[in-house]
Amino acid sequence: MLFSSLGLSRDLLEAVKYAGHETPTSIQAKSIPFILKGRDVMAQARTGTGKTASFALPVLQLLQKPFPGNKKVIRALILTPTRELAMQVAHALKVYGRPLTRPLRTITLIGGLNIELQIRQLHHGADIAVATPGRLLDLLQRHAVDLSLLSILVIDEADKMLDLGFAQELDAVLKALPGVRQNVLFSATISPHVSGLARQFMRDPVAVSEAEVAPAAERIAQRAIEVNRHNRGPLLRHLIRTEAWGQVLVFVGKVRDADIIAAKLVHAGITANAFHGGLTQAQRTRVLSDFKAGHFNILVATDIAARGLDIHKLPCVVNYDLPRSPHEYIHRIGRTGRAGAAGVAVSFIGHEDQAHMALIEKRAHIRLARESVKGFELTGAALPEVKGGAPVKGRRMSKKDKARALAPGASTNSTADGRIVVS
Repeated sequence: MLFSSLGLSRDLLEAVKYAGHETPTSIQAKSIPFILKGRDVMAQARTGTGKTASFALPVLQLLQKPFPGNKKVIRALILTPTRELAMQVAHALKVYGRPLTRPLRTITLIGGLNIELQIRQLHHGADIAVATPGRLLDLLQRHAVDLSLLSILVIDEADKMLDLGFAQELDAVLKALPGVRQNVLFSATISPHVSGLARQFMRDPVAVSEAEVAPAAERIAQRAIEVNRHNRGPLLRHLIRTEAWGQVLVFVGKVRDADIIAAKLVHAGITANAFHGGLTQAQRTRVLSDFKAGHFNILVATDIAARGLDIHKLPCVVNYDLPRSPHEYIHRIGRTGRAGAAGVAVSFIGHEDQAHMALIEKRAHIRLARESVKGFELTGAALPEVKGGAPVKGRRMSKKDKARALAPGASTNSTADGRIVVS
């Protein structure tokens, strides 16, 4: 199938060619024609399958239609769960929109940036807003954004949006939108929660999915290396030097660990940087831009980088810490092996990780042979599981005692055996 068979305009076919896309992916071929026809679409597609173009291209084309009145108001709203994904979508709209006969203005509304500046930008008008729910609600409460003539709503990464606890924010946004509009929803998984969200606002949606919904591991060589926790850092440095990966995205579980591991890599003469929610938006943007440009080789990140980041031809992902869920494992390793390129995903597994890794394998329908690297072999035995003792009555305050403690004039004291007494 060719892009020319999907109903795209000549301008957008030129944009697709300029972007280097030769043939549409499965999800693009299935979703673009329905969106162009004005249908509500609920699409299931993993990151790395071309889903951004699946909604960006038809949205750009639909907004080329004549619009009554001279007032520039937001006509299309694209909601994303993270700032980085919002910026990536906005960049894609800019790339695809370059050849358009009628240029369209896109504004990015995300937290971490000056809200007063965003308000001033909104005063000049915009055709498309790419936003995160929290910042959009802030602007709505300030009456700074006009959605009264919105014709298209796109919710990207709907499952992640709900996972991050944005259900209430989404509900508030939906109530602020006009009742008649086209709705498009993309999600890596269609869970009961996502289906329930879709029922709230979609009208007879067309359901489409990529040809293979299960994780496509064909292009990603997944490896599981057993190593003691204290040896993960030395093993990581050894692999970086011996495997010739070039660039590596290393996932860790905590912000503090990202900073420490990146600092140790730099101390060892390896160019690295940390990427996490503790950075300002300007810092995150600069770090990510520098990594994509190849200014340093190793990006040590928390799961803030697990979704939506498109790093061109990233050769390797390392799970320094295992993700909390099998779904996040799929999204982490999906940063490599994108757009037809090959990739490697390595997971470090200690004694304490065996059961969790087995669960990930079961849910992801994979089975990885355990490897060891000479000089970094897993030693010792798993520590026995220690269960907590029975609760000691009186050690903690009861609900009534807590209420009394909050009352004016109340005081609390500890007895010799550790009990709490309210007086």
